[in-house]
Amino acid sequence: GAAVINLGIGSPDLPPHAEVIHTLQAESSKPTVHAYQGYKGVQALREAVATWYNKWYGVTLDPATEILPLLGSKEGIMHICMTYLNEGDEALIPNPGYPTYRSAVTLAGGTCIEYKLTEEDEWQPDFEALEKTDLSRVKLMWVNYPHMPTGQLPTDALFQKLVVFGRKHNILICHDNPYSFILNENPKSLLAAEGAKEVVLELNSSSKSHNMAGWRVGMLCGGKERIEEVLRFKSNMDSGMFLPVQLAAAKALALDEGWHSSLNEQYAKRREKVFELLDLIDCNYAKNQAGMFVWAKVPANQKDGYALSDEILQNAKVFITPGGIFGSEGNNYIRVSLCSTVGNIDAAINRIKTSLGK
Repeated sequence: GAAVINLGIGSPDLPPHAEVIHTLQAESSKPTVHAYQGYKGVQALREAVATWYNKWYGVTLDPATEILPLLGSKEGIMHICMTYLNEGDEALIPNPGYPTYRSAVTLAGGTCIEYKLTEEDEWQPDFEALEKTDLSRVKLMWVNYPHMPTGQLPTDALFQKLVVFGRKHNILICHDNPYSFILNENPKSLLAAEGAKEVVLELNSSSKSHNMAGWRVGMLCGGKERIEEVLRFKSNMDSGMFLPVQLAAAKALALDEGWHSSLNEQYAKRREKVFELLDLIDCNYAKNQAGMFVWAKVPANQKDGYALSDEILQNAKVFITPGGIFGSEGNNYIRVSLCSTVGNIDAAINRIKTSLGK
């Protein structure tokens, strides 16, 4: 059949900075770097993470005790669930939200309790509704801002509410924060909220911010006791990260504002093209979304996002992600990835125009 233009995938298509690649090449050529590494990562990487958090988020972290490098932040989701959940325990997960939260909770033996996020509430938790819920068995709450798939940015007030909620109910707030540098001039960390280290673990990643998705470099940040608890589980799951990758990641985290500005300039151009595509199919969307996707509400004449996605795929050979795969609250939405060239998005627009007879 005809080749499909895929506007669904969320994997960065751009390369890391040249200096990062050079560091990997240079370090890999050394004969002494190929052994197993420590579970906590090398000091150079942990110090780079600490400096990065202080510079961009205004958060002070002790590199010796409050940072745990990960083989990608996705594994951290599993590590956290396996560390804190037993059969009968519950975890709050967002609807819509990243499907891996549900998978990891379930694999750990826990039970998922959905909390709804709606456009009317700006994709933020309804704390009044949560307070009326039986929270006695809830151990974790998964949150993610800038939110995937909606692109909703966080506010300081929201982050403070999450900390207060976690403290009140003895719930560990797990913040997944990989999108804070993409099309966002004000990166935020939940750990910057007052009292956060008592009740928050935050995952972060170089995948999106530094185009290193395939390198698998993430980090877990939080209070010393929490890091030690997760480390006890993690140390039974891997044998550390390849040293040259750690040193290259440290180089990446030291990049200045110019790197992020250049990257976002490209994403901004792609986003304008995606807006053009969405206007063509009569979808509604907010223009202030962050992250590498655009979230849009389907027109009233469509049954749901699945129907619109299927129609475009069949008639134009363009794939757009139906929002329902992220939860029932996403049923009337679609998500378009920015991980595709302007030329590719233009080609998709032309195919859709042809299919619509425009």
